[in-house]
Order: sequence, then structure tokens, then C-alpha cells
Amino acid sequence: MTADLPYLSPAFADSAADALPLHVVSPEGLDALKARLGGAGAWLDATGFKADPGELRLLPAPDGGVLGAVAGHGTEKARRRLRFGLAKAVAGLPAGAWRLQGDLSVADRSEAALGWLLTQYRFTRYKAAKDRPAPLLVCPAGVDAALLLAMARGEFLTRDLINTPAQDMGPAELEAAFAALAGRFGAKVTVIRGDDLLEQGFPMVHAVGRASPRAPRIMDMRWGEAGPLLTLVGKGVCFDTGGLNLKPSSGMNLMKKDMGGAATVLGLAQMIMELRLPLRLRVIVPAVENVVAGNALKPKDILTSRKGLTVEVNDTDAEGRLILGDALAWATEEPCDLLVSMATLTGAARVAVGPDLAPYYTDDPSVVAALEAGAAAGSDPVWRLPFHDAYEPVIEPGIADLDNAPGFGFAGSITAALFLRRFADHPRYVHFDIYGHTPTDAPARPKGAVGQGARALLLGLPAMLGL
Repeated sequence: MTADLPYLSPAFADSAADALPLHVVSPEGLDALKARLGGAGAWLDATGFKADPGELRLLPAPDGGVLGAVAGHGTEKARRRLRFGLAKAVAGLPAGAWRLQGDLSVADRSEAALGWLLTQYRFTRYKAAKDRPAPLLVCPAGVDAALLLAMARGEFLTRDLINTPAQDMGPAELEAAFAALAGRFGAKVTVIRGDDLLEQGFPMVHAVGRASPRAPRIMDMRWGEAGPLLTLVGKGVCFDTGGLNLKPSSGMNLMKKDMGGAATVLGLAQMIMELRLPLRLRVIVPAVENVVAGNALKPKDILTSRKGLTVEVNDTDAEGRLILGDALAWATEEPCDLLVSMATLTGAARVAVGPDLAPYYTDDPSVVAALEAGAAAGSDPVWRLPFHDAYEPVIEPGIADLDNAPGFGFAGSITAALFLRRFADHPRYVHFDIYGHTPTDAPARPKGAVGQGARALLLGLPAMLGL
């Protein structure tokens, strides 16, 4: 992995000159639009246009060219069911500059513009994209272009990292991407690798990664000289076989994305640094491969963590919480104003909320309010799950302080979050149990890697940290 990430950068149209109109209309405004368009309105009738979200009709010019286009905005209910609906229309537009027209709120224009940028993503490392110039949008009035571009670029970085297969995205390659990002913004990086992890107090990171010939490591990035300290911790399991508790082949198919937490915090870090937010940023990523070898971590091993808590390993496939435990303990050795961890941690979270929602945990009501507002503003849906204290005894096995995989049979995401909270020990701690993958093509989100929770956090930071 080189310093060239991201491979593709989103863009708005350079100029509004000669931009064609894209009329955006809801079903209730369709009759009025058809009346204004005259003969073109009759064309809409003839083609059965209903103004469903992203429904598109090109308006023909007398000379056979394109005079403009009409895109459906859908009803309010339809928009709730399909975010970035307008982005569906982009694929059908000819190349060139386009400008939005219609009675859209600033929030609607912002979502449309962000979705338009996100549709430009292509993963081209292994297969060249089709040579088709993209239609570009003139940034709509009242929309913060710099903010949207930073969010899209950060999202592209996250997607590129997750989409890259494990052969080219092991711990060393993730470190290279980490260092490249830091280098672009003048951040400082510290990396501890291999057996040095034992000497410097990261026994659980070492234990999970020691079986791989690709050495485990933990990385620390620092940026900013003043302001509140935000610490981000991302799970960097570059591939997860399950270890000696080996996954079936079906369970391994998507495990290149098990570093999705690391990829997402790096995308968020890029957004923060590009926007030069007035804060201090620390990013910690433990990076490992969880594979099988003679020296692999074994079921029923007991590890003594950096924090001093002992952990009975009842499933080597519950390795993410082990490496995050050491990382969170390290993070809290220095006071910070907000601590966030992001991880593709449990299948239980997917069962609970599916792939489209990013579940999160926090005990701070002010963080909840800021995150919910940020999620709405950034079209980045999140859902709060509880740190349910009544389940605390479930993660205590008796033979050690903690159990990494309790046989409770219920609430797997909650018990994993409670496990992490033992190491975070911070009143303003937020944990995201993300999926990092879109199972099928969706507007502005092609099948494959996707960031979750980063935009909600970014837009919530001013309220969370008093920026």
C-alpha cells in the first residue's frame, strides 16, 4: 500500500457555466413542474414518470441533444426508506455539469450533493474502471462543499482499505497506509511490532497475532497542538480465520473486512485533519492476523492484559476484543475528552440491526444527542444499544477476571461492549460495533466496503467537544 490513497478523489463541477438543469420533483409537485415544462411535461406523462426516488427522465432537445433532466425526489415516506435516493439518477445522466433545480431544503440539497460525490467511488486497484466520464454536480447553494468533499474523501479511503484483499492488506500494509495518512497531514506516528509488544506491555495484541508470519503491531498517531483530545481506537484484524476455533469457509469469505474498524477511524481521522478541526487527535490501531500455527493462541489460555485484568480465552475467534482491550487500556493512560472505539466485532450486532445500521454504546446522554443529530445530518444512520449492567456477571468466568466469549447464548454485542468497557474505564466512552460492508448495491453505496458511523461522529464532534 502506497501513499497514493485514496485511489480516486470525488469532485464537484468546476463551474456552473453551461450546466444543465436537473429538475428534482416530488409526486405532489409533479403537476406544477409539468405545467412549467410545457411540451416536456407531456413527455413525462407519456413515459409514465411518477417522481419516485431517483427515477430519471432525460429531456430531449429539438436538435436531438439533451435539454436537461427530471429526477424523482419521492414522498417523505419513500425518502425515509431510501437514503441517497437521488443518487440513483446519477448513473443515467450524460457526462458534463449539472445543477439541481427544485424546491429542496438545505438538508435535502446537502444529502443530494453528498450522495452524488459518493457515487463517484470506484475500486480500481485490480480492475480498471470503465472509461466513462462522470456527470458532475455544481455544488448547490447553501451547502458546505469543503465539508462534503472531506466526508467523501474519508469514505473513499475507508472503502479502499476494506476492499483490498488480505494478501495486500496485512499488518505491514495497514501500517503503510496509516503512515501515509499521517505524512499527508504532518501527524506523528509510533509503531510497536512483534516481540516488542510483550516488552512494552501489549500481551493480548501479541497473543492474537503471534501465529502469523506477518508480525502483529500497534500504531499510534498524534495530530494537533491545541484543543480537546479525541482518541480513536480501531480494530485492525487484517484477516480472521478464527484461529484454532477455525471458522467454516462461509464464515471466512468476508474476513478481509475485519480491519473495518481501523479503516473507519482512519477515514474519520482524514476528515478531521483535512477540515483542520480545532482539536488534538490520537488514533490507535492494533493490527494483527488471526491464523493457525503451532504457537497460536489456544482455547482456555489465560492472558494477563496491559490493564492487569486476566482474560480466559474461551474462543480464539473472539479475538477483536482482546486486541482492543490492550489498545483501550493504553488510550486511557492519557486523559482524553472523548474516547471512541470502532470494530467489526460481533455477528450478534448484525442479527440485531442488520447491515445498514451502525449500533453504538455510550453512557453519556450528551454524546447520544450529538450522535443522533450528526447521523441525521450526515445520512449516516446509527442506533444506540445499552451497556446493560445486569449482564456484567456473564463476562466473569470465575477462573479469571474476564471471559472473552461467554456461553450465555444471548446479547452477544452487549456482552462484547461490556468487556471493552472494562478496559476503557472512561466516562465519555463510545463503542461502535459496525459491519463495514454493503451486501448489495444501494444508492451511493456499491456492493462492498462502506464506512459507518464516521460522518455521524464528525458532525457530532462540535457538540460533543465544545468546538
